[in-house]
Amino acid sequence: MSTLKDSQKLKRAPQFYSEAFKRQVVSEFERGLFTKAELRRRYNILGNNCIPRWLKKYGKFTYKDKLTLGRPMKDPQQQRIKELEAQLAKKEEELKVFKRFIEIAERELKIDITKKSGSKQSKK
Repeated sequence: MSTLKDSQKLKRAPQFYSEAFKRQVVSEFERGLFTKAELRRRYNILGNNCIPRWLKKYGKFTYKDKLTLGRPMKDPQQQRIKELEAQLAKKEEELKVFKRFIEIAERELKIDITKKSGSKQSKK
Protein backbone atom coordinates (compact mmCIF):
# COMPACT_ATOMS: atom_id res chain seq x y z
CA MET A 1 0.00 0.00 0.00
CA SER A 2 1.15 3.45 -0.79
CA THR A 3 0.98 6.04 1.94
CA LEU A 4 1.46 9.78 1.96
CA LYS A 5 5.00 9.40 3.31
CA ASP A 6 5.92 7.05 0.46
CA SER A 7 4.67 9.50 -2.14
CA GLN A 8 6.64 12.33 -0.54
CA LYS A 9 9.83 10.27 -0.71
CA LEU A 10 9.63 9.81 -4.47
CA LYS A 11 12.78 11.17 -5.96
CA ARG A 12 12.92 12.97 -9.24
CA ALA A 13 15.66 12.36 -11.72
CA PRO A 14 18.19 15.18 -11.69
CA GLN A 15 17.81 17.69 -14.47
CA PHE A 16 20.77 18.71 -16.55
CA TYR A 17 20.89 22.03 -18.36
CA SER A 18 23.23 23.14 -21.11
CA GLU A 19 25.59 26.02 -20.53
CA ALA A 20 23.84 28.01 -23.27
CA PHE A 21 20.50 27.56 -21.51
CA LYS A 22 21.99 28.64 -18.17
CA ARG A 23 23.49 31.75 -19.77
CA GLN A 24 20.15 32.57 -21.40
CA VAL A 25 18.34 32.34 -18.05
CA VAL A 26 21.02 34.53 -16.39
CA SER A 27 20.78 37.07 -19.20
CA GLU A 28 16.99 37.28 -18.91
CA PHE A 29 17.24 37.79 -15.15
CA GLU A 30 19.97 40.44 -15.36
CA ARG A 31 18.07 42.38 -18.03
CA GLY A 32 15.15 42.54 -15.61
CA LEU A 33 12.75 40.62 -17.82
CA PHE A 34 11.78 38.07 -15.17
CA THR A 35 12.28 37.32 -11.48
CA LYS A 36 13.94 34.10 -10.32
CA ALA A 37 10.56 32.59 -9.45
CA GLU A 38 9.11 33.49 -12.85
CA LEU A 39 12.09 31.93 -14.62
CA ARG A 40 11.76 28.75 -12.56
CA ARG A 41 8.08 28.45 -13.53
CA ARG A 42 8.64 29.45 -17.15
CA TYR A 43 11.38 26.88 -17.81
CA ASN A 44 10.27 24.29 -15.22
CA ILE A 45 13.56 24.51 -13.33
CA LEU A 46 13.57 22.31 -10.25
CA GLY A 47 15.41 23.43 -7.14
CA ASN A 48 15.59 26.82 -5.49
CA ASN A 49 19.36 27.09 -5.75
CA CYS A 50 19.90 26.53 -9.48
CA ILE A 51 19.39 30.09 -10.68
CA PRO A 52 21.36 31.77 -7.83
CA ARG A 53 24.23 29.35 -8.51
CA TRP A 54 24.12 30.17 -12.24
CA LEU A 55 24.05 33.90 -11.46
CA LYS A 56 27.26 33.59 -9.45
CA LYS A 57 28.94 31.52 -12.14
CA TYR A 58 27.76 33.20 -15.37
CA GLY A 59 26.43 36.58 -14.24
CA LYS A 60 27.96 39.96 -14.96
CA PHE A 61 27.28 41.25 -11.46
CA THR A 62 28.45 40.23 -8.00
CA TYR A 63 25.90 38.27 -6.01
CA LYS A 64 26.13 37.68 -2.28
CA ASP A 65 25.91 34.17 -0.93
CA LYS A 66 23.44 35.07 1.79
CA LEU A 67 21.82 38.28 2.85
CA THR A 68 22.29 37.70 6.57
CA LEU A 69 24.88 35.87 8.58
CA GLY A 70 23.21 33.61 11.10
CA ARG A 71 19.98 34.18 12.97
CA PRO A 72 18.86 37.70 13.81
CA MET A 73 19.08 38.66 17.46
CA LYS A 74 15.93 38.71 19.56
CA ASP A 75 16.47 42.31 20.60
CA PRO A 76 16.04 44.57 17.53
CA GLN A 77 18.13 47.33 19.11
CA GLN A 78 21.06 44.96 19.68
CA GLN A 79 20.71 43.73 16.09
CA ARG A 80 20.74 47.32 14.81
CA ILE A 81 23.84 48.11 16.90
CA LYS A 82 25.59 45.07 15.47
CA GLU A 83 24.69 46.10 11.90
CA LEU A 84 25.89 49.66 12.50
CA GLU A 85 29.17 48.42 14.00
CA ALA A 86 29.72 46.27 10.91
CA GLN A 87 29.02 49.27 8.65
CA LEU A 88 31.42 51.41 10.70
CA ALA A 89 34.18 48.80 10.43
CA LYS A 90 33.69 48.66 6.66
CA LYS A 91 33.83 52.46 6.35
CA GLU A 92 36.97 52.59 8.50
CA GLU A 93 38.64 50.10 6.15
CA GLU A 94 37.59 52.22 3.16
CA LEU A 95 39.01 55.32 4.87
CA LYS A 96 42.36 53.55 5.38
CA VAL A 97 42.45 52.69 1.67
CA PHE A 98 41.65 56.29 0.67
CA LYS A 99 44.28 57.71 3.01
CA ARG A 100 46.86 55.29 1.64
CA PHE A 101 45.86 56.26 -1.90
CA ILE A 102 46.34 59.95 -1.06
CA GLU A 103 49.76 59.25 0.50
CA ILE A 104 50.89 57.43 -2.63
CA ALA A 105 49.51 60.15 -4.90
CA GLU A 106 51.25 62.88 -2.88
CA ARG A 107 54.55 61.01 -2.96
CA GLU A 108 54.40 60.10 -6.67
CA LEU A 109 53.06 63.46 -7.92
CA LYS A 110 55.00 65.54 -5.38
CA ILE A 111 51.99 67.71 -4.53
CA ASP A 112 50.02 68.33 -1.35
CA ILE A 113 46.50 66.95 -1.62
CA THR A 114 45.36 67.06 1.99
CA LYS A 115 44.67 70.38 3.63
CA LYS A 116 47.07 71.15 6.46
CA SER A 117 45.53 72.35 9.71
CA GLY A 118 45.93 76.07 10.33
CA SER A 119 46.24 76.98 6.67
CA LYS A 120 44.18 79.85 5.36
CA GLN A 121 41.40 79.34 2.87
CA SER A 122 41.59 81.25 -0.35
CA LYS A 123 38.98 83.99 -0.77
CA LYS A 124 36.95 84.16 -3.93
